Amino acid sequence: MFYKVELKKLPGNEDLSLPQKMSELAAGFDLYAAVGEDTVIAPGERILVPTGFAMSMPAELEAQIRPRSGLAYKHGITALNSPGTIDADYRGEVKVLLINHGTEPFRLTRNERIAQMVFQVVPRVELTEVDELSETVRGSGGFGHTGTK
Repeated sequence: MFYKVELKKLPGNEDLSLPQKMSELAAGFDLYAAVGEDTVIAPGERILVPTGFAMSMPAELEAQIRPRSGLAYKHGITALNSPGTIDADYRGEVKVLLINHGTEPFRLTRNERIAQMVFQVVPRVELTEVDELSETVRGSGGFGHTGTK
């Protein structure tokens, strides 16, 4: 099944790459930094990075913003609120919240790959308030309840 997602480059970002897959079977589309100039992210600092595009997707989709493993492994750069959700009715610029968990400042450059965007189908769900819930063996046990260690 294919879904059509429309992308719009925002003014001043004509030079930027649009999201793209880096291999045929990649799950995510790489996102690129639309910073106006090189930006240094200090250790422990978080910044909201623009991508230079907005999009429109079908109502049954959401886009999830996830970290790039290479940035996380090599530099300690990851996406906060991960995965971040972009709802189908959002039409603003896609932005990525990055944090530097590394020990060194990280220099972010224009058009650098910063995150990946994965699309997921969102089921239609109806929430119903009830007086009682069905019983299970697990019951209300949580937070490690099913493990032995």
